[in-house]
Amino acid sequence: MKALLVAGLFAALLVATPSHAEGAPGCAVPAYLLATESALPKVADAIKTRKRLDILVAGSGSSTLPGSDGASMSYPSRLEAALREALAGVTVNVRTELRPKKTAAEAAQGFGQMMDKLPPDQKPDLVIWQTGTVDAIRSVDPDDFRTALDAGVEALQKSGSDVLLINLQYNPRMETMLSVGPYNDTMRVVAQQYEVPMFDRFSIMRHWNDAGDFDLFGSVHGYGMAKRVHDCIGRALAAMVVEASRINPAELRIQR
Repeated sequence: MKALLVAGLFAALLVATPSHAEGAPGCAVPAYLLATESALPKVADAIKTRKRLDILVAGSGSSTLPGSDGASMSYPSRLEAALREALAGVTVNVRTELRPKKTAAEAAQGFGQMMDKLPPDQKPDLVIWQTGTVDAIRSVDPDDFRTALDAGVEALQKSGSDVLLINLQYNPRMETMLSVGPYNDTMRVVAQQYEVPMFDRFSIMRHWNDAGDFDLFGSVHGYGMAKRVHDCIGRALAAMVVEASRINPAELRIQR
């Protein structure tokens, strides 16, 4: 019963009521939440050498939006649009491999096989792995979660791709039902161990809620804010990818 109730809260977050800031630009992210000491060398090489960047988002249900325009308004699509705008002269393609209701262990088990099946010209330069939500809902032991993250990151790196981790969504009501801290902390430790960036979606969304950009506590649902949250996530994620690539977008424009 608890799992069903919490899952409902996560679903509700995607279509929560627009806040008073709905019509404003909003959703600025403090620089420290996008800064990372971990680099994305394969992304940098793809941008500089091939002028083509292929990204795979291995996500869950919160990577998508419902409706006829859901695919184009989801954060992977908004990430693609933001990167195309930032990286002049670079062809950017973002694909998704959705694994709804899968724990980190269940997702990690399929990574090696998934990557092996891809033709060489379709292998991603970067895999963005969004995980942690289902594990928190199911109260997976944090040590088992750590083992799964280790296996997943190792499999993806062995396949030749850069890796970037995305942690849980933030929902004020969710915090009263779940102990999310151990999962976020574990993801930070794994990111540091394997020297991969981690997009701290939880802290970023909490900042937006506290700043009044979004009312994530709202109980009435609306599709408008869901699209705006995804757009903001996509743009912030693009900024981190560029930051971690150590590429100066201005130099790309000069080279054209």
